[in-house]
Amino acid sequence: MPIRRSRTVESLELQRLLPTALVLGLLVATASAFAVTEGLKLYRSPISGMKALRPFSPTCRCTKASEEIRIRLRKADDVTVTIVRSGRDGSLRTIVAGHAAHAGWNRFSWNGRTDDGVLAQDGTYYARVALAHQHRTITLPNPIVLVTQAPKVLAASTNRAVFSPDGDHESDSVTIRYRLSGRGHGAVYFGGRQILYTHFAPRTGTLTWYGRRNGAVLPPGEYRLRVGAVDAAGNVAGASRSMFVTVRIRYIDTTKAIYRELAGTRFSVGVDTDARRFRWRLGTRSGVAGDKHVILRAPAKPGRYRLVVTENGHSAAAVVIAEPRG
Repeated sequence: MPIRRSRTVESLELQRLLPTALVLGLLVATASAFAVTEGLKLYRSPISGMKALRPFSPTCRCTKASEEIRIRLRKADDVTVTIVRSGRDGSLRTIVAGHAAHAGWNRFSWNGRTDDGVLAQDGTYYARVALAHQHRTITLPNPIVLVTQAPKVLAASTNRAVFSPDGDHESDSVTIRYRLSGRGHGAVYFGGRQILYTHFAPRTGTLTWYGRRNGAVLPPGEYRLRVGAVDAAGNVAGASRSMFVTVRIRYIDTTKAIYRELAGTRFSVGVDTDARRFRWRLGTRSGVAGDKHVILRAPAKPGRYRLVVTENGHSAAAVVIAEPRG
């Protein structure tokens, strides 16, 4: 009589075999995936290179008004290049269709407009390349950034309201601090011309002005400067997106324009300057002072006299009226 194995024994043996089969299955799957991956590594893309792109602005009226797309093909093919918002989006603009591209570098240009001629919205785009002979379509990974609006200046201030660019290393310059709404180069304009520009493009920064225009030091007076920005795409912030600061150039001055004193009496003249020493001349007398004021004696003869104070080639004048005594 044949021996019948119990269902319990068969179930136990099946349970012992299942883990082994599962492990074998995983090993086979892993080996297959590894083989596919290694095979893909050996397959070379038909596009062997692409030049890095830069942000551009179709409205900047500058050299960055269009985007140049440069791709390098391993071999010649008929290509169609389109602009898309993402890898899954449909074509926004067809740059070339069925173009006979040669092996090596090929250049294409996008002016930032759609197939309908409308300016595309600010944002990030990609170039999609279809190769007819190789039956492949590749969306290039390098983003194309289109931007038409320069950053806005959110804040602008100066470290001092008055300075004296006379070369004596005492308050020779004014530092302008600014903060932008986005990354951009800080710029300062005077009389409609750009006089300062930062090399880097952070959101916050400083610019230093030495009171010069066209290489020449400006005369005393108040000056209104416009603080703006220029982004990487060449967009320039206009007056509505800029801020203004006012500074005063002062070399030396007296605190009063007219002094009325009794003839022959001593009086004090306040002098507004950053210089450590300055010269003075009143009538036939002159001297040197090193304080913010100088004690002088009014001429003994009543009359009207000119007081001149000078520092480092810059002068200011006041009138001294010597009045009769008694």
